[in-house]
Amino acid sequence: MTSLTATRPAVTPRPTPARRRRRFRWGTAGRFIGLAVIVLAFLGPIVWMVLASFKLNVQIYDSSQAFIFTPTLENYGTVFDPLRGNYLVYIWNSFFVAFMATGLSMVLAVPAAYAMSRFMMGRSAMVVLLARIIPGVSLLVPWYFIFAQLKMTGGYLPLILSHMFVSLPLILYIMMSFFDQMPEELEESAQVDGLTAIGAFFRITMPLSVPGIATATILSFIFSWNNFMFALVLAGQSTKTLPVAIFDFIGYASIDWGALMAASVVVTTPIMLIALFTQRYIVSGLTAGATKG
Repeated sequence: MTSLTATRPAVTPRPTPARRRRRFRWGTAGRFIGLAVIVLAFLGPIVWMVLASFKLNVQIYDSSQAFIFTPTLENYGTVFDPLRGNYLVYIWNSFFVAFMATGLSMVLAVPAAYAMSRFMMGRSAMVVLLARIIPGVSLLVPWYFIFAQLKMTGGYLPLILSHMFVSLPLILYIMMSFFDQMPEELEESAQVDGLTAIGAFFRITMPLSVPGIATATILSFIFSWNNFMFALVLAGQSTKTLPVAIFDFIGYASIDWGALMAASVVVTTPIMLIALFTQRYIVSGLTAGATKG
């Protein structure tokens, strides 16, 4: 009769409480340091921009007055000086172009994204992705030539169309991901209850797509507001936008850093406020479109 000897598995020693606390402290410290580095990297230039907007050029170059200085509003007076240009007109131009480009892109892109998602248009989706990859700067010369031949340069229409070239693929990409994770059973149930396919789209799908629509609208508007290259080439004196107006403070011989930073604050403040009050919709829209239902 043979006896079987049971081998006991090796027991891994548990970490002592002191070791766990030490590991927790190091992990917390590492996360805190990483977060502090990221915050400083993003907020540092913004803080310097705001502080420089209240300094004279002499104070900007003086490192001893980096944080302790006598503030002045002279730079903002220079920005809004009528002799240098009407910045209220430039603000209106930026808002109008961004609003029209975003609105028209939404009207075209949302139904197109729904059709591509529901009817499995894989090749069309690849075209959309290709349009996102192509840099818009490479099309500036053909656009300028076409608009110049049509005698349309300097107007609002070339700016709106050029911004839509980038806004349309962006909105399509976001909304296709959002529609892909939305169950089709909701629309089928609505059609069983008597709604048409179009009625189900407007009454069921569209209300449920509000987070994705809000995300796409905000991101498209921010792009149009910040765009510089298209407006630099295609805009005229009466349709000049804020980013192009800022460029006027950069000369060949010298740069008016104080006025340049003040103008940058004027451009950045609306976008920062929009991002601050709409970050919940942006995060919810992007995370909803990133998951499959």
